[in-house]
Amino acid sequence: MLEIHGLHATIDGKEILKGLDLILPAGEVHAIMGPNGAGKSTLSYLLSGREGYTATSGEILFKGQNLLDMDTHERAQAGVFLAFQYPVEIPGVANSIFLKAAVNAQRQARGETPLDAMEFLKRARVSLKALDMDDSFLTRPINVGFSGGEKKRNEIFQMQMLAPALAILDETDSGLDIDALKLVARGVNDMRDAGRGMLVITHYQRLLDHIVPDRIHVLANGRIEKSGGKELALELEASGYGEITSANQSVA
Repeated sequence: MLEIHGLHATIDGKEILKGLDLILPAGEVHAIMGPNGAGKSTLSYLLSGREGYTATSGEILFKGQNLLDMDTHERAQAGVFLAFQYPVEIPGVANSIFLKAAVNAQRQARGETPLDAMEFLKRARVSLKALDMDDSFLTRPINVGFSGGEKKRNEIFQMQMLAPALAILDETDSGLDIDALKLVARGVNDMRDAGRGMLVITHYQRLLDHIVPDRIHVLANGRIEKSGGKELALELEASGYGEITSANQSVA
């Protein structure tokens, strides 16, 4: 589903990604861990097409298409979704208005019939209930006055409604208490299926207790330095990233 080959990126004159390679098959959840400044968020922004983030070389193939040749809205229409570490507030725009427009824009791009108000509301209420959110979230301005946990749940709600083919979760666990973390993780796990790939970016092993990945990759020194199964998270929790980063820096 997702293949990244030789990805390089320079931000503000500093090379952040230095030949990153990664393959995410459909139906799998992969986690990316690594020290601060390793390029984890840069990778997520390059995947989603955030303004100001441009690859200098390499390719990102998603379903055979190079995402680097596509505008941000084209990536979204193709089924790429990014849950931000710090969800933005949009005053004056109700959750329901924004989300219904986004869902129907994607449906139109796929040649599907747009959802009417009743069908949209029916689907929205199913997701809201699963995330312990009430109907008031539909009329509230996007993330305005939301707590940290509410913002994260709102993003998972959006993800469930949009049903992307590729979901990128950038430190979704940041700032969550254990109860909110479990709710968010349950919402993510409900999205797992054979046709969808998920990339979970996190600093901490605790998220991976609840969203168990098929594969874990360590991003350090601008590239994937080590990959393994879910047990790798426990190793990193115990020993940190020092051995991995120092060993590969000395080889380089």
